[in-house]
Amino acid sequence: MRRRGGIWQGQPGGTSAMVDTATDSAILHAIMEAAVDAMIVSDQSGTILRANAAAARMFQFDTDEMVGQSVNMLMPQALARLHDGFMAHHVETGEKRIIGIGRDVEGQRKDGSIFPLHLSVGHSQVGGTRIFIGILHDLTNRKATEDALARSQRLDAIGALTGGIAHDFNNLLTVIVGNLELLEMRGADDRQLPLIKDALETAEMGADLTTRLMVFARQSNLKPVKSDLRELCSNTLALLKRTIGATYHIKTDFAEELDPVMVDPVQLQSALMNLALNARDAMGAGGELLVSVANVTIDDTYMAQETDIEPGDYVRLSVSDNGAGMNLEAQRRAFEPFFTTKAESGGTGLGLAMVYGFVRQSGGHVTLYSELGMGTSFGLYFPAVEHEPSRNWAEGDAKDRPAPPTGNGETILIVEDNARVRKLSLERIRDLGFETLEAETADQAYEMLQNGVQVDVVFSDLVMPGALNGYDLATKIVREFPAIKVLLTSGYASDVVTGALSHDVPFDILHKPYRQSELARRLQALLAGVSDG
Repeated sequence: MRRRGGIWQGQPGGTSAMVDTATDSAILHAIMEAAVDAMIVSDQSGTILRANAAAARMFQFDTDEMVGQSVNMLMPQALARLHDGFMAHHVETGEKRIIGIGRDVEGQRKDGSIFPLHLSVGHSQVGGTRIFIGILHDLTNRKATEDALARSQRLDAIGALTGGIAHDFNNLLTVIVGNLELLEMRGADDRQLPLIKDALETAEMGADLTTRLMVFARQSNLKPVKSDLRELCSNTLALLKRTIGATYHIKTDFAEELDPVMVDPVQLQSALMNLALNARDAMGAGGELLVSVANVTIDDTYMAQETDIEPGDYVRLSVSDNGAGMNLEAQRRAFEPFFTTKAESGGTGLGLAMVYGFVRQSGGHVTLYSELGMGTSFGLYFPAVEHEPSRNWAEGDAKDRPAPPTGNGETILIVEDNARVRKLSLERIRDLGFETLEAETADQAYEMLQNGVQVDVVFSDLVMPGALNGYDLATKIVREFPAIKVLLTSGYASDVVTGALSHDVPFDILHKPYRQSELARRLQALLAGVSDG
């Protein structure tokens, strides 16, 4: 028996060829279906001959929808227009651009969303026909990680530069202040004294500026002490309530049980003042500000991904407002020194930079969540100091805790406009044993339901672009699809920023970031309600 063209063949007239051909086909099918990465086989014209399950999931198609269609359906329009020319050029000249090399490109899913992927293409001859085999790997998570790392490195680089400038500037100010004081002491006359006084006050303002820059650069001398954030926040808010203005309502939500943290009380109060005054400016003539403090345990991979924080026990200080919100560019650059959206009103751009530097120097992390027109929420995470008695629900290692409840194949529609968060939510819910569908907006989700898509639960973000927000979608579902349960989620700390969206029907909100076990419990509670009728 010999092998020819990739198929084992026996003697003419025998049955070995048929048996071995079937075996080879079964092995090939098993390999493709077991592959973690997407695999697509096409002919030289670009027609898809075969696609595995991973490819179908990646592009949101059924495999039957892909086979027989052009691979151009999986590309953004600009790339699709060039693809046929690339293929023809390769077939004619043999020049390799992607074939046998691989490169990072962009793919397009069934819903039209664009995502980064790595494509490696090989080719072969089967029965005289040239075929191409593409192996694709979704780079969405890697790209998000790289962006976060680049942002952190940029801030670190700016901090290092800023720290050096501030150090030299302090030396200059020392000389200036010293000479001014000598002039004052050596008998300056009445005409000279006011000038010296103004110069000294200005030099002191410069010294204060460099102090704040040093905090951002993490080169300041913090004096951390074991502190209760509730007490520090209460003292600061007592001052704020007298200075922020009567048109701004300050609410607090302090947990009854709270771990102590090691922070510099002066810097903590300064950071809270900065955030509160920024919120006041964003709210215009009036609004609501919420300051909340609670223990947070980051003990699963998903929550660590979402917050970009190392697993562990933290105390989170959240400051949320219902002001104008921030666009994506402002969010990206919010913590850079001297970046400000309030230059015309005298903003220095150092407030958030100082907050960032202080929290990072304290071993913590800062998160920012904002939507234009809906407000902003900052989360300051400080490592908790262990004390007795420890929290019962956090005792033991994560591996010793009971696994979260899982689903039984029910279908959940995930509605989220942020592509990274949507992908993360899909992974979380699939890991809990549920089937998933996805929509980028509430408008799209409502259209899917109207077209007869069958789901058990709709899991929707609260604030989204389009005609409908999460509350609107939930209200329509309750009225038009009463068999479907709804779970809303939001990155805001409370109803301070969501009160404007509220409807007659109350909905519980799962606040981001949330633990996998908490998500599992909420979904199980909803589905238990379904089974109970």
